[in-house]
Amino acid sequence: MPGRDFKATARGNAGADPDETGTSGPRCDYEYERNGTANLFIMFAPLEGWRHIKVTDRHTAVDYAHVLKDLADVHFANASTIVLVQDNLNIHSKASLYEAFPAAEARRLVERFEWHYTPKHGSWLDLAESELGVLSSQCLDRRIPDKQTLIEEVAAWEHDRNANKTKANWHFTTPNARIKLKHLYPSI
Repeated sequence: MPGRDFKATARGNAGADPDETGTSGPRCDYEYERNGTANLFIMFAPLEGWRHIKVTDRHTAVDYAHVLKDLADVHFANASTIVLVQDNLNIHSKASLYEAFPAAEARRLVERFEWHYTPKHGSWLDLAESELGVLSSQCLDRRIPDKQTLIEEVAAWEHDRNANKTKANWHFTTPNARIKLKHLYPSI
């Protein structure tokens, strides 16, 4: 989720001058002040009720590669294969690992993942987007003053969701998908 604003402040300019309608009263002129942005990478295991959000300064291929390394070596260190479902963003590729790490390390990480991409016109299938929506409404529904506060707020939200093992409640079945998304399936 690129581009989260840390904070916006409003500076008022109150006066008793009549406005365009002829009524008088205080008028405010707001000035938006941006104190920074951050990127959120979300990793979500919907069947396990586990998620992790990594806050970074940017959304680059190298940032993405480090997130995958963390996923493989820290969060799922004992898994032989990690199923990775992601959108079609250009940095979401095996090449990102080769850009960030030596070839042997990149190859080791590439082999840890089973790579899947959501359809270009059906990216809503990505359950991580749903989880980001919940994060936005429950945690990011206000301006955050700085990056450290953002990290702390997101970590608290993540801890609560993981402690409750909140899973995705997904009811869209394969037969329903074939009907509703017929235009995305090739004709045989």
